[in-house]
Amino acid sequence: MDPVLLDYGWLIASYLIGIMLGCLTGLIPGFHVNNVALIALSLAPVAVAIGVPLDAVAGIIVACGTVHTFLNYIPSALIGAPDDNMALALLPGHRMLISGQAAQGVAYSARGSQMGMLMSIPLLIVARLLFGENPGLGLYESSRDVLPWLLLIISIFLIMTETTRLPWPEWCQRLTSRLVFRLPRKIEFNIPVGKFNIHRRWENFDLRLGSSSRTAGMLAATSFFLLTGFYGWAVFELPGRSPIGMPSATLLFPGLAGLFGIANLIDIYVTTSEIPPQEANWEMPPMKPLAIPTFLSAIVSSVMAILPGMTAAQATVVVMSMRNLWGRLTDPDYIPADFEHGIQPGFTPKVSPLDIDDFDELSDEEREIFEEVLTEAGVSPDLDLGAQSQQQDLEVIAVLSSVNTAVTVMVLGFLYMVGRPRSGAALALNMMYPIDMWNSVAPPADFIRLLGITIASGLFAVPVMIKVGKGMLKMHEIVPLRTVVFTVTGFISILVWLSTGWIGLGVLIIGTAMGLMPPRIGIRRSHAMGIILVPIMMYTFAREFDGFGFI
Repeated sequence: MDPVLLDYGWLIASYLIGIMLGCLTGLIPGFHVNNVALIALSLAPVAVAIGVPLDAVAGIIVACGTVHTFLNYIPSALIGAPDDNMALALLPGHRMLISGQAAQGVAYSARGSQMGMLMSIPLLIVARLLFGENPGLGLYESSRDVLPWLLLIISIFLIMTETTRLPWPEWCQRLTSRLVFRLPRKIEFNIPVGKFNIHRRWENFDLRLGSSSRTAGMLAATSFFLLTGFYGWAVFELPGRSPIGMPSATLLFPGLAGLFGIANLIDIYVTTSEIPPQEANWEMPPMKPLAIPTFLSAIVSSVMAILPGMTAAQATVVVMSMRNLWGRLTDPDYIPADFEHGIQPGFTPKVSPLDIDDFDELSDEEREIFEEVLTEAGVSPDLDLGAQSQQQDLEVIAVLSSVNTAVTVMVLGFLYMVGRPRSGAALALNMMYPIDMWNSVAPPADFIRLLGITIASGLFAVPVMIKVGKGMLKMHEIVPLRTVVFTVTGFISILVWLSTGWIGLGVLIIGTAMGLMPPRIGIRRSHAMGIILVPIMMYTFAREFDGFGFI
């Protein structure tokens, strides 16, 4: 057979097999693409022995990883079993399910992943010039020395985005009730920034600890972040062994399933009796409104992809925080989106006539006069906070999906730029065969081939995702919500036991108890991502400063 046709045949075969495996890993909670990568790595000698080329095995891994990033929104949001990359999607995704708009959530996730993949491709050239060498600035090697500090700064930034106001303990309020001192002269300034005007005025030096303090909310978030971090350290240190011999047994899965999955399912069971009818709105959203957030996602992903311990969840918080900051600077009436609660806690919206009692009883003439007065006062009669909050949920879903897929593309690029794998799939590729480094202007042929498989797999995954989402929602229509909650909880528990044994079940129970804390305290559950960040920081700081080996 012609060698060109043979290579083409193996290319198509690896593409199709990878898509099928990606559907499995994306839809089965706990069955991560890393499992497929490790199995493929272990079977590589057998594949070579029977005549399967290694580049075909590599194509299977890449296609599987790409499709996985599209489809893993479905078990996270519609079932309640997230992985580390899509943990945040569970929260707005469930809100869309409960509000009858789950179809739109799936469509926005598909569009976000698609745009993240396409926008990250031109950024590969920029990343090559920044982090690569000959030609390039070689920033990767210089950034390794400040890696732990970068992780620390990002962690502090994530905590600073907590906007919940909490009361200080009563004894603190009483103890500091008199700690207010009048200034000799008033301090006041105005700083115009775009359409936004920063105005500050101080007449007193106030040290009182009150009943509505953002500092108290950030301290609560810090405490929970550290608590989950030490829990994560224990999770990484404990031995995870599968009683049936499953490969790559990790206790991170039960930890994340407890913190984000089972805890959220319990909250749904307590607060919701049944899932409302779902609107069949499967139309893909237009690209233009999502262009800016998904482009920011691709930029942030290029940074996150090179840092260990950073997942799509952290990148999403960074992107949405930048989005909120820009919205506040450019629009004084901007409603900031919170990553879990919809509209940020503490935000007091303008009055809407829709919220005023007996508005429907007014005559047409009275209604007209009333709306004119509201318009003159700067209040929109069409202000609908529920719709705006729902739209922000959809944007969070699109951004998270965009980041998730863009990180996969950038990780593949960094493997060829700096020779450092940043995922289990990239590690398998690195161990499987020598990587032809991107050391010149033109990228290596092997990288172009794998990038082509990535793009083709992503484009094919969009219609597959819509079809699978429809099937999942039909299941929700047939099966009662509380039955689904019990079934999914049991399913996740069985998966945890099969993959990690009784120790994994203990980790799942503890993680669930901790995952129930944030909504009862009033802080965001996303701070539970300390389960990954804190151990990574501890390890990197120890390597940097612990020359005597005490840690």
